Amino acid sequence: MTIDKKWLIEAKELFFIAICTIPYALAVNQILVPHAIIGGGLTGLCEIIYFASGEVIPIWLSNLVINVLLIIVAIFMLGWKSCVRAIYGIFTLTIWLKLFPISETPLISDPFMAIILAGVLNGAGLGFVYVNNGNTGGTDIIAMLVNKYKHVPMGRALFFVDMVVIGSAWFLPQVTRFEQILFGLCYSFVETQAVDWVMGRGRQSVQFFIFSKKYQEIADTIMTKLGRGVTFIEAEGAYTRQESKIIMLLVRKSEATQIYRMVRDIDPTAFISETPTRGVIGQGFESIKDKA
Repeated sequence: MTIDKKWLIEAKELFFIAICTIPYALAVNQILVPHAIIGGGLTGLCEIIYFASGEVIPIWLSNLVINVLLIIVAIFMLGWKSCVRAIYGIFTLTIWLKLFPISETPLISDPFMAIILAGVLNGAGLGFVYVNNGNTGGTDIIAMLVNKYKHVPMGRALFFVDMVVIGSAWFLPQVTRFEQILFGLCYSFVETQAVDWVMGRGRQSVQFFIFSKKYQEIADTIMTKLGRGVTFIEAEGAYTRQESKIIMLLVRKSEATQIYRMVRDIDPTAFISETPTRGVIGQGFESIKDKA
């Protein structure tokens, strides 16, 4: 990869990280806070500080201060390179939290619909941040530290932190109903599902096994027109005892329709098996360096 192309990819990722933290800030300041619903993570903790201080300490300020402390610890324990994207994500999120004021009236009046919208906005925003190798700090840093030294899965560490933060909201005077705690838990669930959905669509691939007597022609067409590598697997029919070759290949889900059309045009009687896969690493898919 040339230096110019590498810098172009870096610039594109940084741009998307900055843009995708906007829905995060909107969900917090325009939906969650007006409904006094505490979400998980560091922003949930910042909401608690905001309400406990009589709405004096702004969310953006506590978010910045706590993240700076976490980053200092992370730099010493994980190294500077591991924290560069987190610093950038924290900086952009803080700007949006500052620029979008907390609304007096919620963007959505119905609390249940509000947490659905907030969870989708927040989760989708975070998902695109993660897809672009970004980080917004907060509990992500805590989970990384716990995972490094205690070998606890990051998902479990994040879940535990979220439950502690959301449960602590019960002691706030603004939280007058137990339903608000349940709303916070539902919001956290929706957010997690949205993150997984965005990241899954970005990485989702499919594996094909194609059985056809015209295997060579099909393979040549796929390699020429689609630019995907193809592997032949030696096979023998159990009934006919005839030797043949099975075509095996991996493509992105968006390319699956093209595979069917190519095979149909060459051999309409071909037998095809398609299996969804995730986390395909290597040339033509996700870079092993990015994954690491």
